[in-house]
Amino acid sequence: MKYVIGIGEALFDCLPEGRKLGGAPANFAYHVSQFGLNGCAISAIGDDELGEEIVDTFEKVQAALPTFSFQLSTVEQPTGTVKVTLDDKGIPQYEICLGVAWDNIPLTNAMLEIARNTKAVCFGSLAQRSETSRETIQAFLDATPADALKVFDINLRQSWYTADVIAESLSRANVLKINDEELDVVATMLLGEPTMPGKLIAEDPEKTRRICRELIAKYGLDMLILTCGAIGSYVFTESRESYVATPKVQVADTVGAGDSFTATFVAQLLLGKSIREAHEKAVAVSAFVCTQHGAMPVLPEELKK
Repeated sequence: MKYVIGIGEALFDCLPEGRKLGGAPANFAYHVSQFGLNGCAISAIGDDELGEEIVDTFEKVQAALPTFSFQLSTVEQPTGTVKVTLDDKGIPQYEICLGVAWDNIPLTNAMLEIARNTKAVCFGSLAQRSETSRETIQAFLDATPADALKVFDINLRQSWYTADVIAESLSRANVLKINDEELDVVATMLLGEPTMPGKLIAEDPEKTRRICRELIAKYGLDMLILTCGAIGSYVFTESRESYVATPKVQVADTVGAGDSFTATFVAQLLLGKSIREAHEKAVAVSAFVCTQHGAMPVLPEELKK
C-alpha cells in the first residue's frame, strides 16, 4: 500500500460553537482520503479523555472513509488543544497550548515502514517547534522515497517558528505552500527582502512573483503555491504560473480551508491531473470548506468526481 501522509499536530480546535477535531496534518490526510487515496495522519496524543476522543473520532472517520488511516503514539504529555476565535469575516485567531502530546511525537519502526511506502507527505512548521517532533518529522522525510512529493505547508502560527526551521524544511521539500502574509515573513527572513506586510501581492505583484521564483531557485523547489485570501491563488513553477480567482461564498469559518486546498491539489496531481486542473479543483474544494463549520466536512459528490 502507498500512503499520502499528514505528519505533525493532531488536536482539538475549541471553536465558539464547540470542540472540533483539527490540526493541519490530520485535516490534510482526511481530505486526501476523500479522493480515494490512502491518507494517513501521524501524530501523538495524551493518555487522557481527549486522546481517547481523537482515537474514537478517527475510528468513526475510518468506518465511513476506509481509505483514511492513522498512526497515533500515546505519550505522557496531554492531548493538544487550540482556542480558536473568529473575527467578523470568519478568519480564525489561534491560542496554541505548549508542552502537549504532538510536541513529543516519537519516531517508531511502524512510522519508518510507512515512510518507505509513502508517495506524498505534507508537513508544517508548527509541530517542529519542539526538538523531539522536529527530529521525528525530519527523519520521516529522509526515509521517504526520493521521488515522493514532499509538501511544506508552512502554516506559521504565533511565534512558533525560526528561520533555521523554515530553511531546513525547505531543503527537504519539493513543494512550498504559503499564504501572502507568510510570504512577507519568509521573504524577510530568508531573502533579506523588506516587504509590505499583508500588502505585497496587492501592491507589488511583480515583486511577489520575483520573490516566489527566488525561493524556488534557492531551495530547488518544483513549485510554490501562494494563496492570497479573497484576491485568489497562484501556483508558480520555474517557468510557469497559474492563477485562479477566489469564488465568493457565504463564509461560516475558514478553519481548515487551506488544508483542504493543499490536500486536494496533491490528490489531483497524484491522480494524474495537470497543475491547472489540480489548482482549479483545490480552489473549489477550499471554497466549499469555508461554507462549513470545522475543518473536516464531507465533500459533496460533485467535488469528488
